[in-house]
Amino acid sequence: MATLRIPRKYHSLYILFQLFLLIQGQVLCYQYKVGDLNAWNIPSSANKDVYVKWSKNHPFKLGDSLLFLYPPSEDSVIQVTKQNYNSCNLKNPILYMNNGNSLFNITRPGEFYFTSGTEGHCEKSQKLHISIPGGNGTTYDEANSPAFAPSPSYTNVFGSIPVQSSNSTSSSSGKVEMSVFGAVGLLFLSMFLGSNIL
Repeated sequence: MATLRIPRKYHSLYILFQLFLLIQGQVLCYQYKVGDLNAWNIPSSANKDVYVKWSKNHPFKLGDSLLFLYPPSEDSVIQVTKQNYNSCNLKNPILYMNNGNSLFNITRPGEFYFTSGTEGHCEKSQKLHISIPGGNGTTYDEANSPAFAPSPSYTNVFGSIPVQSSNSTSSSSGKVEMSVFGAVGLLFLSMFLGSNIL
C-alpha cells in the first residue's frame, strides 16, 4: 500500500490544505439580503408583493441566512407561526430581532414566517414566507409537525457583511463562488504533487 510522504517543510501547508477541505462545505451557503432591497420596510403600492416574488425567486436551503436591514429606531423583525403570519398577529413571536442588522440562520427544513414587529406594517404586506426543503426535497410545516420545533437563530452582532454586487438577478446575495476555493485547493495540491509522493 502506497503512503503519502510529505517533506517536513510542507507539513504546515498540508495542515492548511486539510483545514481548507473541512471548511469547503460551508462555501455553498449564501447570505441573502431580504427583498434585495436597501431596507426591510413597507412595500410601495407599485410593488406590494415584493417579498412574495423575492422568496419565490431564490432557492433557499439549509445553511443559508437571511439578512434583514432596517433602521432599528423605526422597525424590527419577528418570526411567527403560520397562523399569526396569516392574521398579522404580532403577539408571542418565536423570535424577535430589533438591532437593524438582523441575521437569521436557516438551520432546519420547514416553513418560516416573518413579519415586521411594528404595528400595522404586516397589514401593509411587510411580511415574508420562505420554504426550506428537507433532504428528500419535501418541506415540513411546523404547524403540522411537532418534531420540527423552532430552532434558535441569532442576530448578527458583528455588523453588516459586505456583499459583492454583480449584474445578475441575485446581485444582493452574498455568494462565494466555488471556483475561487477550487483554485486555492488546486494550488495546494500542485505543491504536493511536485514533492515526494510514494
